[in-house]
Amino acid sequence: MRILAVDTSGPFAGAALMEDGVVTHEIAACHGLTHSQTSLPMVEQALEAAGLAPADIDLFAAVTGPGSFTGVRIGVCEVKGLAHACGKKVVGVDALEALAVNAFGFPGVVCPILDARRSQVYCAAFRFSGGSLPARLLPDEALPLAEFLARLPQDERCLFLGDGLKVHFPAVRAALGERAVTAPAPAAYLRASAACFIAQQRAGEAVDAMALEPAYLRAPQAERERSARLAQAGGE
Repeated sequence: MRILAVDTSGPFAGAALMEDGVVTHEIAACHGLTHSQTSLPMVEQALEAAGLAPADIDLFAAVTGPGSFTGVRIGVCEVKGLAHACGKKVVGVDALEALAVNAFGFPGVVCPILDARRSQVYCAAFRFSGGSLPARLLPDEALPLAEFLARLPQDERCLFLGDGLKVHFPAVRAALGERAVTAPAPAAYLRASAACFIAQQRAGEAVDAMALEPAYLRAPQAERERSARLAQAGGE
């Protein structure tokens, strides 16, 4: 089975190809250009390097969030278009689960965190317990960091990874002390190959291309501000 996965949910844009369980091509970039400029050329480069056309792909995958609202939309729409044009199905991949895959084998709690701004993180918790995919301990949520940390097991080492590290890890270390460890740079960010791997494991959950939707966890800022204005107007 040939799988093409796209991730535009965070700072890195990435694309990867997997064939029969083997990653054959992966490319990622975080150099200031928008994902709308970089993502599709990455897909084209991956396919060209493999000597494939979009129609040769058996299953498409997109990281559906949580993450950047604009970024998630770019990747989801791109994959929906490719899959629909080829008459193929798609798998939506959770960004936090894909991050947790990077920590395979860690003997503790895996804690992916993404900077959600507004003093919050997108967060979840996982544990590896014998399977190839991490077992979920806590669901995806958008929470204040302190609230997330309070929900974690209190007697285990916790490995943190994700783009939330840059902003929030000092506070994590202050709260958890030596129990908190951080993933090294190569494993700290989401990789499109992890999305391929999850899609392979969950191929039976694939849906029609037009059914693929982003997973934002909370409404985009414009919608929140509009709701606040309407609520204020209704109270006047």
